[in-house]
Amino acid sequence: MPQEILVTRNLTKAFGNLIAVNEVSIALKEKTLTILIGPNGSGKTTLMNVISGLYKPDSGQVILNGNDMTGRAAHEMYQEGLVRTFQIPSLFRSLTVLENLLAAARNQKGEHIFTAPFRSRWRKQEEEFVEKAFKILELLDMIPLWNQPAEKLSGGQLKLVEMGRALMSDPRVVLTDEPAGSVSPKVAHEIFEYLLSVRRELGITFLIVEHRLDIALGYVDHAYAMHLGRIIEAGPP
Repeated sequence: MPQEILVTRNLTKAFGNLIAVNEVSIALKEKTLTILIGPNGSGKTTLMNVISGLYKPDSGQVILNGNDMTGRAAHEMYQEGLVRTFQIPSLFRSLTVLENLLAAARNQKGEHIFTAPFRSRWRKQEEEFVEKAFKILELLDMIPLWNQPAEKLSGGQLKLVEMGRALMSDPRVVLTDEPAGSVSPKVAHEIFEYLLSVRRELGITFLIVEHRLDIALGYVDHAYAMHLGRIIEAGPP
């Protein structure tokens, strides 16, 4: 039986008198796709921001891989294996697709002050990162675009590059905000097919915020419905 890899317990976040996240408890099982649905303003993105370390909760807990990560910063969550993609992709637009992926690799010796001047110390690692990036691009069916500047990509392609960049960090959990937003239905289905491929090939767990339920619900394993900061329903999609 899959183990719970990400758990929140009574997580709460307020902005003044507005309680955006109100005692939210969810549990994500390993290697599953879980969707978080609800109207605009229900607290979905704020919940993702609290879990990923962009906001600190006022109360409650975030448990990742069995470790209490409550209040940890985003870079600490990243080191623990949780990464985040956003509704509007934020890529290095003048860099190529491959360069965008390489920028996200962990612990690059070529970027360290004591090893960067010595090419022999980081060349092999750089080659390994390039090989890894091409494997991810193959998984996302983007190898033909590896040398294209990000600024020349379509909206759907930008979302896939951002996902590829997240995968370069060897995550165990990916939080993704509207991966199928602002793209055609055909591309939206393709994006969810890619998420299934990533889950199958790499064993990654996904928490997805998405409004296009006619498309998304055919791909996910579990659903949470959120309204006015609270989880109001949970179960099979």
